[in-house]
Amino acid sequence: MITKEQFEKELDIIIVNALREDVGDGDHSSLACIPPEANGTAQLLVKDDGILAGVEFAKKVFQQIDSALEITVFIPDGEFVRYGDIAFKVSGRSQSILKAERLVLNAMQRMSAIATKTRRYVEILADLKTQILDTRKTTPGIRALEKWAVQIGGGTNHRFGLYDMVMLKDNHIDFAGGIEQAILKTNQYLKNNDLNLKIEIETRNLDEVKEVLRIGQVDRIMLDNFNFNDLRTAVKLINSRFETEASGGITEDTLRQYAECGVDFISSGALTHSVSNMDLSLKATHSN
Repeated sequence: MITKEQFEKELDIIIVNALREDVGDGDHSSLACIPPEANGTAQLLVKDDGILAGVEFAKKVFQQIDSALEITVFIPDGEFVRYGDIAFKVSGRSQSILKAERLVLNAMQRMSAIATKTRRYVEILADLKTQILDTRKTTPGIRALEKWAVQIGGGTNHRFGLYDMVMLKDNHIDFAGGIEQAILKTNQYLKNNDLNLKIEIETRNLDEVKEVLRIGQVDRIMLDNFNFNDLRTAVKLINSRFETEASGGITEDTLRQYAECGVDFISSGALTHSVSNMDLSLKATHSN
């Protein structure tokens, strides 16, 4: 996994790029009608029910735009919120608040939706050992926010990118000449380059599982698009020699059935690619 320093760097890049995209050479709507010395207060109003996420990111955005802005948090990340709740208030230069408004709302609306969906998945499996993983099926440019939201919802991050874990999927295996060649070449590559990365390999049927078990030299076996009977059989065959992960077409309705087959992890791209934003708004309360 990426380090805390790498993660913070990703957040800084997101903020800088988002402001470049949105503000350009100036927020002319605010510059045209609001004096630079004018101060105001706005509050983050919740207009949906769900898990709140992105408060800490909002604080980073406000501080990046204007370090003099004062933020008072009433509801932190990870808490359940209802329509009408006020998550925080921000006070200071009115122009600064308006400059931050859209970035804060866009991020928090999406992060809250992801956290809400993740929390539902986690609660379905609350009494089982299986952990919920996200995937790389994220919105380009804001992966750090979406994976952060999964954590806030109680889920577990899979690899962040192509560089912090090896995942040998079907195309890697086919291009490499088969499972054995893919595994052996990968282990040699890691050794040659002095890399300490975990190796996960995708399997598509029980025969491939047996082949991986014969070769070994991996950390986790992905069981992709297995039916329930084959998944249970695969878990018994693996017998805790390697971590197990179920993936492929798993929905909220079938999630528990897959987990009850005994896998260690279930990965779901739907956590990040199939959510509807939570309705939030930033409303001015007074100005002077």
